[in-house]
Amino acid sequence: MRGAALAALLAIGSAHAAEPAGPRAIWTWEGESYAMLDEEGAAAQGIAFLKAKAIGTIYLYADAYRGRNLIASNPERYRRLLRRMHASGLKVYALLGSGYLNTERYVLPRHREEAVAMLKRVLDYNRAAALDERFDGINLDIEPHILAEWSTRKMELLANFVEMSDALMQVKRASGQDLPMGPAIPFWLDGIQLDWKGQRKPVSQHVQDIYDFVALMDYRDHADGGDGLVSHAMDELAYGEAIGRPVMIGIETMPNALKKVSFHHLGEADLERELAATSRSVGRMRSFGGYVVHHYAAYRRWLGLD
Repeated sequence: MRGAALAALLAIGSAHAAEPAGPRAIWTWEGESYAMLDEEGAAAQGIAFLKAKAIGTIYLYADAYRGRNLIASNPERYRRLLRRMHASGLKVYALLGSGYLNTERYVLPRHREEAVAMLKRVLDYNRAAALDERFDGINLDIEPHILAEWSTRKMELLANFVEMSDALMQVKRASGQDLPMGPAIPFWLDGIQLDWKGQRKPVSQHVQDIYDFVALMDYRDHADGGDGLVSHAMDELAYGEAIGRPVMIGIETMPNALKKVSFHHLGEADLERELAATSRSVGRMRSFGGYVVHHYAAYRRWLGLD
């Protein structure tokens, strides 16, 4: 990035950072995460960008990509990057789940061991790392509704997802590591009832019971109304309030054929206006954890930076 463009970004970002609508995180997928691990320049650019946009937490991909699995084969890359990000005041969560690896399959019992191994690699990394090199948390993005058999086996797959979630949290607890772990989930899980361990309740509530937090894929381009960010998040926020666990509200910047799903067709001022309106409605709830943006590369493109 040219110096003048970066200076302009920092100036704009500092205005937003003065009074952000809420704490912010960002999903950062395979290519962008590996670029930051491989290249000093990409890491410096990423950190400057996150700071400029008042994003305090990066969900950094931490699994295999294009024949490499750096978390296992070259952990020093992660140690170096996490030290640098922590020194800049950022929190770093390990992002697990991948379109590249088709990890939606991990909800199926025959792939359970792969899901456990994926998590254990991060836990093993953290155990061996120095304090300022450790992940601050874990975000899982494993979405059963992507599977081809979703239309005919929805309830079975949702039960598999809940079982997998319970198994992964048991692995985390057994490690003795007290780092928050939570999944990305679609907002509509609160409309599906599921029997599990003798309780019938919305799938979203089972998931919130299991994990430390959830990142709600609450993809709408406006705050208010029956089909807005606030309405779609309210059940999860209310339940999170009752059980003492936070909810991150996810927002989309990628293009989508259904305009209301993403801010892509709008501008940054529109996004900030709608997040501010959302925060006015839910910001005082103890369960409101802030916002998480999907995703690093798309957000930069939308802002005209790449």
